[in-house]
Amino acid sequence: MRREQLYELIEGTADPAFVLDPNGMIAAWNDSATTFFGITEEKALGQACGEVLRGIDECGKFCEINCSVKDHARNCHPLKSYDIEVNTASGRKWCNMSVLTPAAKGPAAGYSLHIARSADLQKRFEHLIRDFVVSETSLPTANINEMLSAKAAPTQLADLSKRELEVLRLLGKGSTTAVIAKTLFISSTTVNNHVQSILKKLSAHTRLEAVRRAEKAGLI
Repeated sequence: MRREQLYELIEGTADPAFVLDPNGMIAAWNDSATTFFGITEEKALGQACGEVLRGIDECGKFCEINCSVKDHARNCHPLKSYDIEVNTASGRKWCNMSVLTPAAKGPAAGYSLHIARSADLQKRFEHLIRDFVVSETSLPTANINEMLSAKAAPTQLADLSKRELEVLRLLGKGSTTAVIAKTLFISSTTVNNHVQSILKKLSAHTRLEAVRRAEKAGLI
C-alpha cells in the first residue's frame, strides 16, 4: 500500500485517526491525532502504537508488542470497537477505538485504520455506577461480576486456547498446579507451560492477576 493511500484513509475523518502496518507500527497519522494525542506526525510515524498511546484497558492490560488487536487486524478479522485509556495532550483520557481492517491482499494486507473518539466522561460515569453497585447492593457476586464485566476491552480479544481457558478456570477456583494436572490428565510441566502462555497473552505478572483480568473481561 502506498503512503498516499494511507493518508487518504485517515484524512477522510475529522476524528483522531492513524494507520498501523502489519507489525503494529504507525504508518500514517492525521492532524486530529496530533491535536488529541499531543504528538506530532513526525514523532509518531514508525513508532509502535503501544509506545505512543501507552494504552491500558479496563481489565488492567497494557498495550504491548504482543497485541491481540494487532493480531486480529493482521488476519483481517472484524473487530468491535473497544474502550482504552491513553495518553492525550490533556493527560490520561478514555477513548473508544474503532478499527477497520481492509480485506486486501498483497502489500496492503495487515494494515488497519484506527479511529479514536473521546469517551472519558461516559467511562467515568460508568465507574461511578459500578462503585455504587458494589457498595450499595446485596446482589449475588456472580450477578455483579456479570454486570461489571468489561465488554469493550481488548483483553476480550485474547486468543486463549480451549485448554488455556480450562487451566484459567481452575486457577480461578484456587487450584494448584498439581490439582490442575490431575484434573486435566496432563503433566505439571504442561500446566506451567499453559500458565506462562496465559500470563503472556493477558499481560499479567501473576496467576491471580491473570484470573482477575479474565473475570473482568468475561472470559471465565
